[in-house]
Amino acid sequence: MFAIPSIVYVAHLKNILDQPNKRTVHVSLTPRLGGLGVFAGFMSALTIFGDLSNGVQQVLAGCIILFFGGLKDDLVSISAFKKFFMQVLATGVVMFIADIRITSFQGIFNIHELPDGLSYGFTFFTIVGITNAINLIDGLDGLAGTIVTIVVATFGFFFWYAHIDAYSNYAGVAVCLIGGLLGFLRYNFYKARIFMGDTGSLLCGFVVSIMAIQFIEMRYVPSSPAVALGVLFVPLFDTIRVSLIRVLKGVSPFSPDKNHIHHRILAMGFSQVATVLILALLNVLVIVFVFNFSHWGNLNLLLCLLGFSVVLSAVLGQYSSKSTTSG
Repeated sequence: MFAIPSIVYVAHLKNILDQPNKRTVHVSLTPRLGGLGVFAGFMSALTIFGDLSNGVQQVLAGCIILFFGGLKDDLVSISAFKKFFMQVLATGVVMFIADIRITSFQGIFNIHELPDGLSYGFTFFTIVGITNAINLIDGLDGLAGTIVTIVVATFGFFFWYAHIDAYSNYAGVAVCLIGGLLGFLRYNFYKARIFMGDTGSLLCGFVVSIMAIQFIEMRYVPSSPAVALGVLFVPLFDTIRVSLIRVLKGVSPFSPDKNHIHHRILAMGFSQVATVLILALLNVLVIVFVFNFSHWGNLNLLLCLLGFSVVLSAVLGQYSSKSTTSG
C-alpha cells in the first residue's frame, strides 16, 4: 500500500505507461507495474514470517523467475515464446525439485493413480493453463485482484482448517498473497491509478495454480478435483470460452479481442464496478455450490459445471448477437 504511490509517480516520470487500444477498456495512460507492489508485499511477508517447507521455497523461486519475466514484458515487451519459456522454468522448479504435481484423477472417468509421465505432463498443463487464465482475466479495474483474492482465500481457509502438516503452511502463503493484493486493490479499483501488469498476473496465476494442485492432492474435501475447478470457475470459463470462439472463427486462440466475459457484461450496460461485483458474486456462488455438493462425486459436479457453463455462454452469446444486430 505504501509502495504503489511511489511506483505510480516513477512510472509517470519515466513514461512507463500502458497505451489504450481497441481491446482495452481504459481510456487514459496508466502505469502497469502494480505487480511490483504485490510481489514486494507478498515476498517480504512470506520470507519473514512464513514457513518455507513443503515446497513453498521452490514456489517462491518460481515466483521470482516469473516476476522478472513479467517485469521485462511490462517495461519493454517480450515475445510470447520467451514468456512461455519463463513459465516452463518456473513450473519445472516446482515439479521436479519440490515434487508438487497431480498424482491422481481420484476416480474421474474411472482413472485413479497416474503414471509419472502423465502426472508431470498434466501438472505442467494445469500450472501453465491456470497461470494464463488469471493473466487473461486481468482486463478490468480491480477484476483480477478481486477474483484471485476470493480463490486464494478459499484454498487458504481449507489448508488452515484441515490441519494437515504437509499442506497447512500454504495457508500462510494465501494470507501473504491476499495482503499483497489488498494493498494493490486500494489503487486498482475503478478508476484505477495503476494496473497489475504481467508482473502481477503471472505471479498470482502461478501461486493460484500451485494452491489448486495442493488442494487436490490434500484430498480433504470429497471430489477435490471438481471442487478446485469450481473455485476457479470465472477465469477458467472465460479462458476456455474465448479460446473456443476464436478457434471456431478460424483465428488463433491467443489473438486478442473484446469477447471476454467482462466485455460482454459491460456491453449489457453495466458499469465497470458492477461488472467486477457480478463476476465476484458469480465465482462465490459457484464456490458455495461445489463445496455444498462435493458429496455428489467428481463426475456429477463436472457435469453441473459444464451445464452451467453452456447456459452462461449461451446467454452471453445471445446478448452479443443482439447487440451486434442492433449496432
